[in-house]
Amino acid sequence: MRIALDAMGGDYAPGNTVAGAVMALKEYPQVTRLFLTGDETAIKAELSKLGCSDPRLEIVHTTQVVDMSDAAVEAVRRKKDSSVSRAVDLVKNGEADAIVSAGHTGAAVAATTIKLRTLEGIERPGIASYLPTEKNVCVLIDAGANVDAKPIHLLQYAIMGSVLSKQVLGYPNPEIGLMSIGGEDVKGSEFTKDVFKLLKASSLNFRGNIEGHDVFEHPVEVILCDGFTGNVVLKTAEATASAVFRWLKHELEKTKLRMFGAWIARNAFRAIRRRTNYESYGGSPLLGVDGICIIAHGSSSPLAVKNAIRVATEFIEQQVNPRIVEAVKDYNEKNALPPNAD
Repeated sequence: MRIALDAMGGDYAPGNTVAGAVMALKEYPQVTRLFLTGDETAIKAELSKLGCSDPRLEIVHTTQVVDMSDAAVEAVRRKKDSSVSRAVDLVKNGEADAIVSAGHTGAAVAATTIKLRTLEGIERPGIASYLPTEKNVCVLIDAGANVDAKPIHLLQYAIMGSVLSKQVLGYPNPEIGLMSIGGEDVKGSEFTKDVFKLLKASSLNFRGNIEGHDVFEHPVEVILCDGFTGNVVLKTAEATASAVFRWLKHELEKTKLRMFGAWIARNAFRAIRRRTNYESYGGSPLLGVDGICIIAHGSSSPLAVKNAIRVATEFIEQQVNPRIVEAVKDYNEKNALPPNAD
């Protein structure tokens, strides 16, 4: 497996990205080549600090970096020698099997969509993020790639999310829920109502509308929403989890008795922390592009980068993209779309 890592992408690059790459090479022997795209001098300095000279590493020098203030499409057009663009080029040219980036999400989405195009039968790509619940790990799609979605896009997200949940997470018949403001069929915007009709008429395992509290109280395996809503839900959930741990720590430190109780229950706290920690999940796959793109958190630690590379290897092993194409073709053969599906 050949992975292209955007070494300059992320809040703490190239330090954390290079350290994560080194960790991945030690743990994943199936990675036969790991390209590091970015400033060669800076990357070599980080490798020297770590004492790493793994022959599977190859540095691809670039002269530009996409800044967070750059407009996504403009960055792809103007900064052709950026670390993220060159990483995508490696996949486009068949030199790498997947790209991993913790940098500018919009630029990663734009670069992969423009250069690799979408899979057959898919109109718009969507970011699929993992959300841990009490009963399962669900897939939320879209988490930010397509804020101006059409109903047909969410139908395609449902198909892609089901394939991901089945092939990577192991759920045999993933249940799908549409994020809305009420469980009843008539609740929601005109957009969600149109999506509901498409999903209800499909052969997919569609539960119906779900509300915000259902995400964790009555979870499904696949949560559907447009990129604007999905990004708000995801970041709110991440912030809430962090806040709860801070509140808990503050309260436990108030008395020695509480601190002693916390020490006794420390393994339970650590287990919950691991379960809710984004680092464990690594990165979010961009589903629908004709290639594998894993988008990691901007503040990714070396552990998170390592796990994002792991996610890329899982996508290659499980042949997720060919299975998505097969699932879309199968759906189109069995279901005639209504004339106003768009």
